[in-house]
Amino acid sequence: MATSGTYVTEVPLKGSAEKHYKSWKSENHVFPDTIGQHIHNVVVHEGEHDAHGSIRSWDYTYDGKKETFKEKREIDDENKTLTKRGLEGHPMEHLKVFDVIYQFIPKSEDSCVCKLTMLWEKRNDDFPEPSGYMKFVKQMVVDIEGHVSKA
Repeated sequence: MATSGTYVTEVPLKGSAEKHYKSWKSENHVFPDTIGQHIHNVVVHEGEHDAHGSIRSWDYTYDGKKETFKEKREIDDENKTLTKRGLEGHPMEHLKVFDVIYQFIPKSEDSCVCKLTMLWEKRNDDFPEPSGYMKFVKQMVVDIEGHVSKA
C-alpha cells in the first residue's frame, strides 16, 4: 500500500469569513486577474462557478512549471467549507487521492482563519510527498487576501 497522509494548517486573514468563502466559492474566475503569478486560467466544465459538484480545471504555475489540475467541488455553505477533489492533471500523475479542503472560520467581524486540510495518497512510494502543493495552496490563500479585503 502506498503512503498516504493529511496536512493541516491555519492561515489568519483580514476580512470576514463570509467574504473569503464567497471569493473561493464563486469568484475564482477572477483569480487570473488577481493572483496571476499563480493562476493563469479557470475553466468550468460542468455546473456554475458557485455550484456544488461543479467540475473545473485550473492552469497554474507550480515550482516554475506550468501545470493543470481538474477538480470536482463540494460546497458546505453552513460551515463555509469548500472541498476540491482531484480528478486529473499533474498532481494526479503521482497521487491517487488529492483533496484540498478550505474552511473559513470567523474570529471577529473583520478577521478569520482559513483552515487548510490536504488529504493525499501516493500512487506508489517512489514519489515524494506533496508538501510543496500544500505550501502553494497556502500562498494562494495569503495572496488572494488583498483582493478580498478590497471587495
